[in-house]
Amino acid sequence: MTHDPRPIQGAILAGGAASRFGGRPKGLEVVGGVRVVDRLASVIHEALGHAPILIANDPEAAHWDTGLRVAPDVLPGFGALGGIHAAVAHAPAPVVAVAWDMPFVNVTLVRLLAVALMRGHDAVLPASGGRRGMEPLCAAYGPACEPAIRRALERGDRRAIAFHDDVSVAILPLEAVAQAGPPEQLFFNINTAEDLAQAELQWQRGSSAS
Repeated sequence: MTHDPRPIQGAILAGGAASRFGGRPKGLEVVGGVRVVDRLASVIHEALGHAPILIANDPEAAHWDTGLRVAPDVLPGFGALGGIHAAVAHAPAPVVAVAWDMPFVNVTLVRLLAVALMRGHDAVLPASGGRRGMEPLCAAYGPACEPAIRRALERGDRRAIAFHDDVSVAILPLEAVAQAGPPEQLFFNINTAEDLAQAELQWQRGSSAS
């Protein structure tokens, strides 16, 4: 494990078949008047100083009009872990990767993850307060994760945390995550039409409160 001097990149993970969402690209849905993918691109750009890569396998991705560089999975067919691998491989610097169905990820959270990764870890995952305890699809990954993920996939383990034993992993504590907002909102993700409606409601409530 060595400190990587290259600037931290950003990646938006447009993965999944969205079977519970009728197969529609979830990140293209609108929350608070803005497509989720566009909001995340803006958040990551502000947090890190440059536009993220869009990791997408959909053949229509080039026509989504995001203005982002689109790159597919290097190892297709491996779900979420394949997406994380692609983000690390395409960066190829350290990268903060965010799933494109998380409309409430904000600048503060992205910066917290980036700063924590620069302290010398290979991966930094935020504590989520949920059943999994951490959120691998809104996390920071260094270059050492690429071969570790590849080895995990070669042995048939597709879990998003399958490679953690082979790298240095840090968990961003819940109290640190809370500096960015309530974890249950930060990591809220859109899987169904009901989730989309709930996200819009939360967004309107937050706008009213501010």
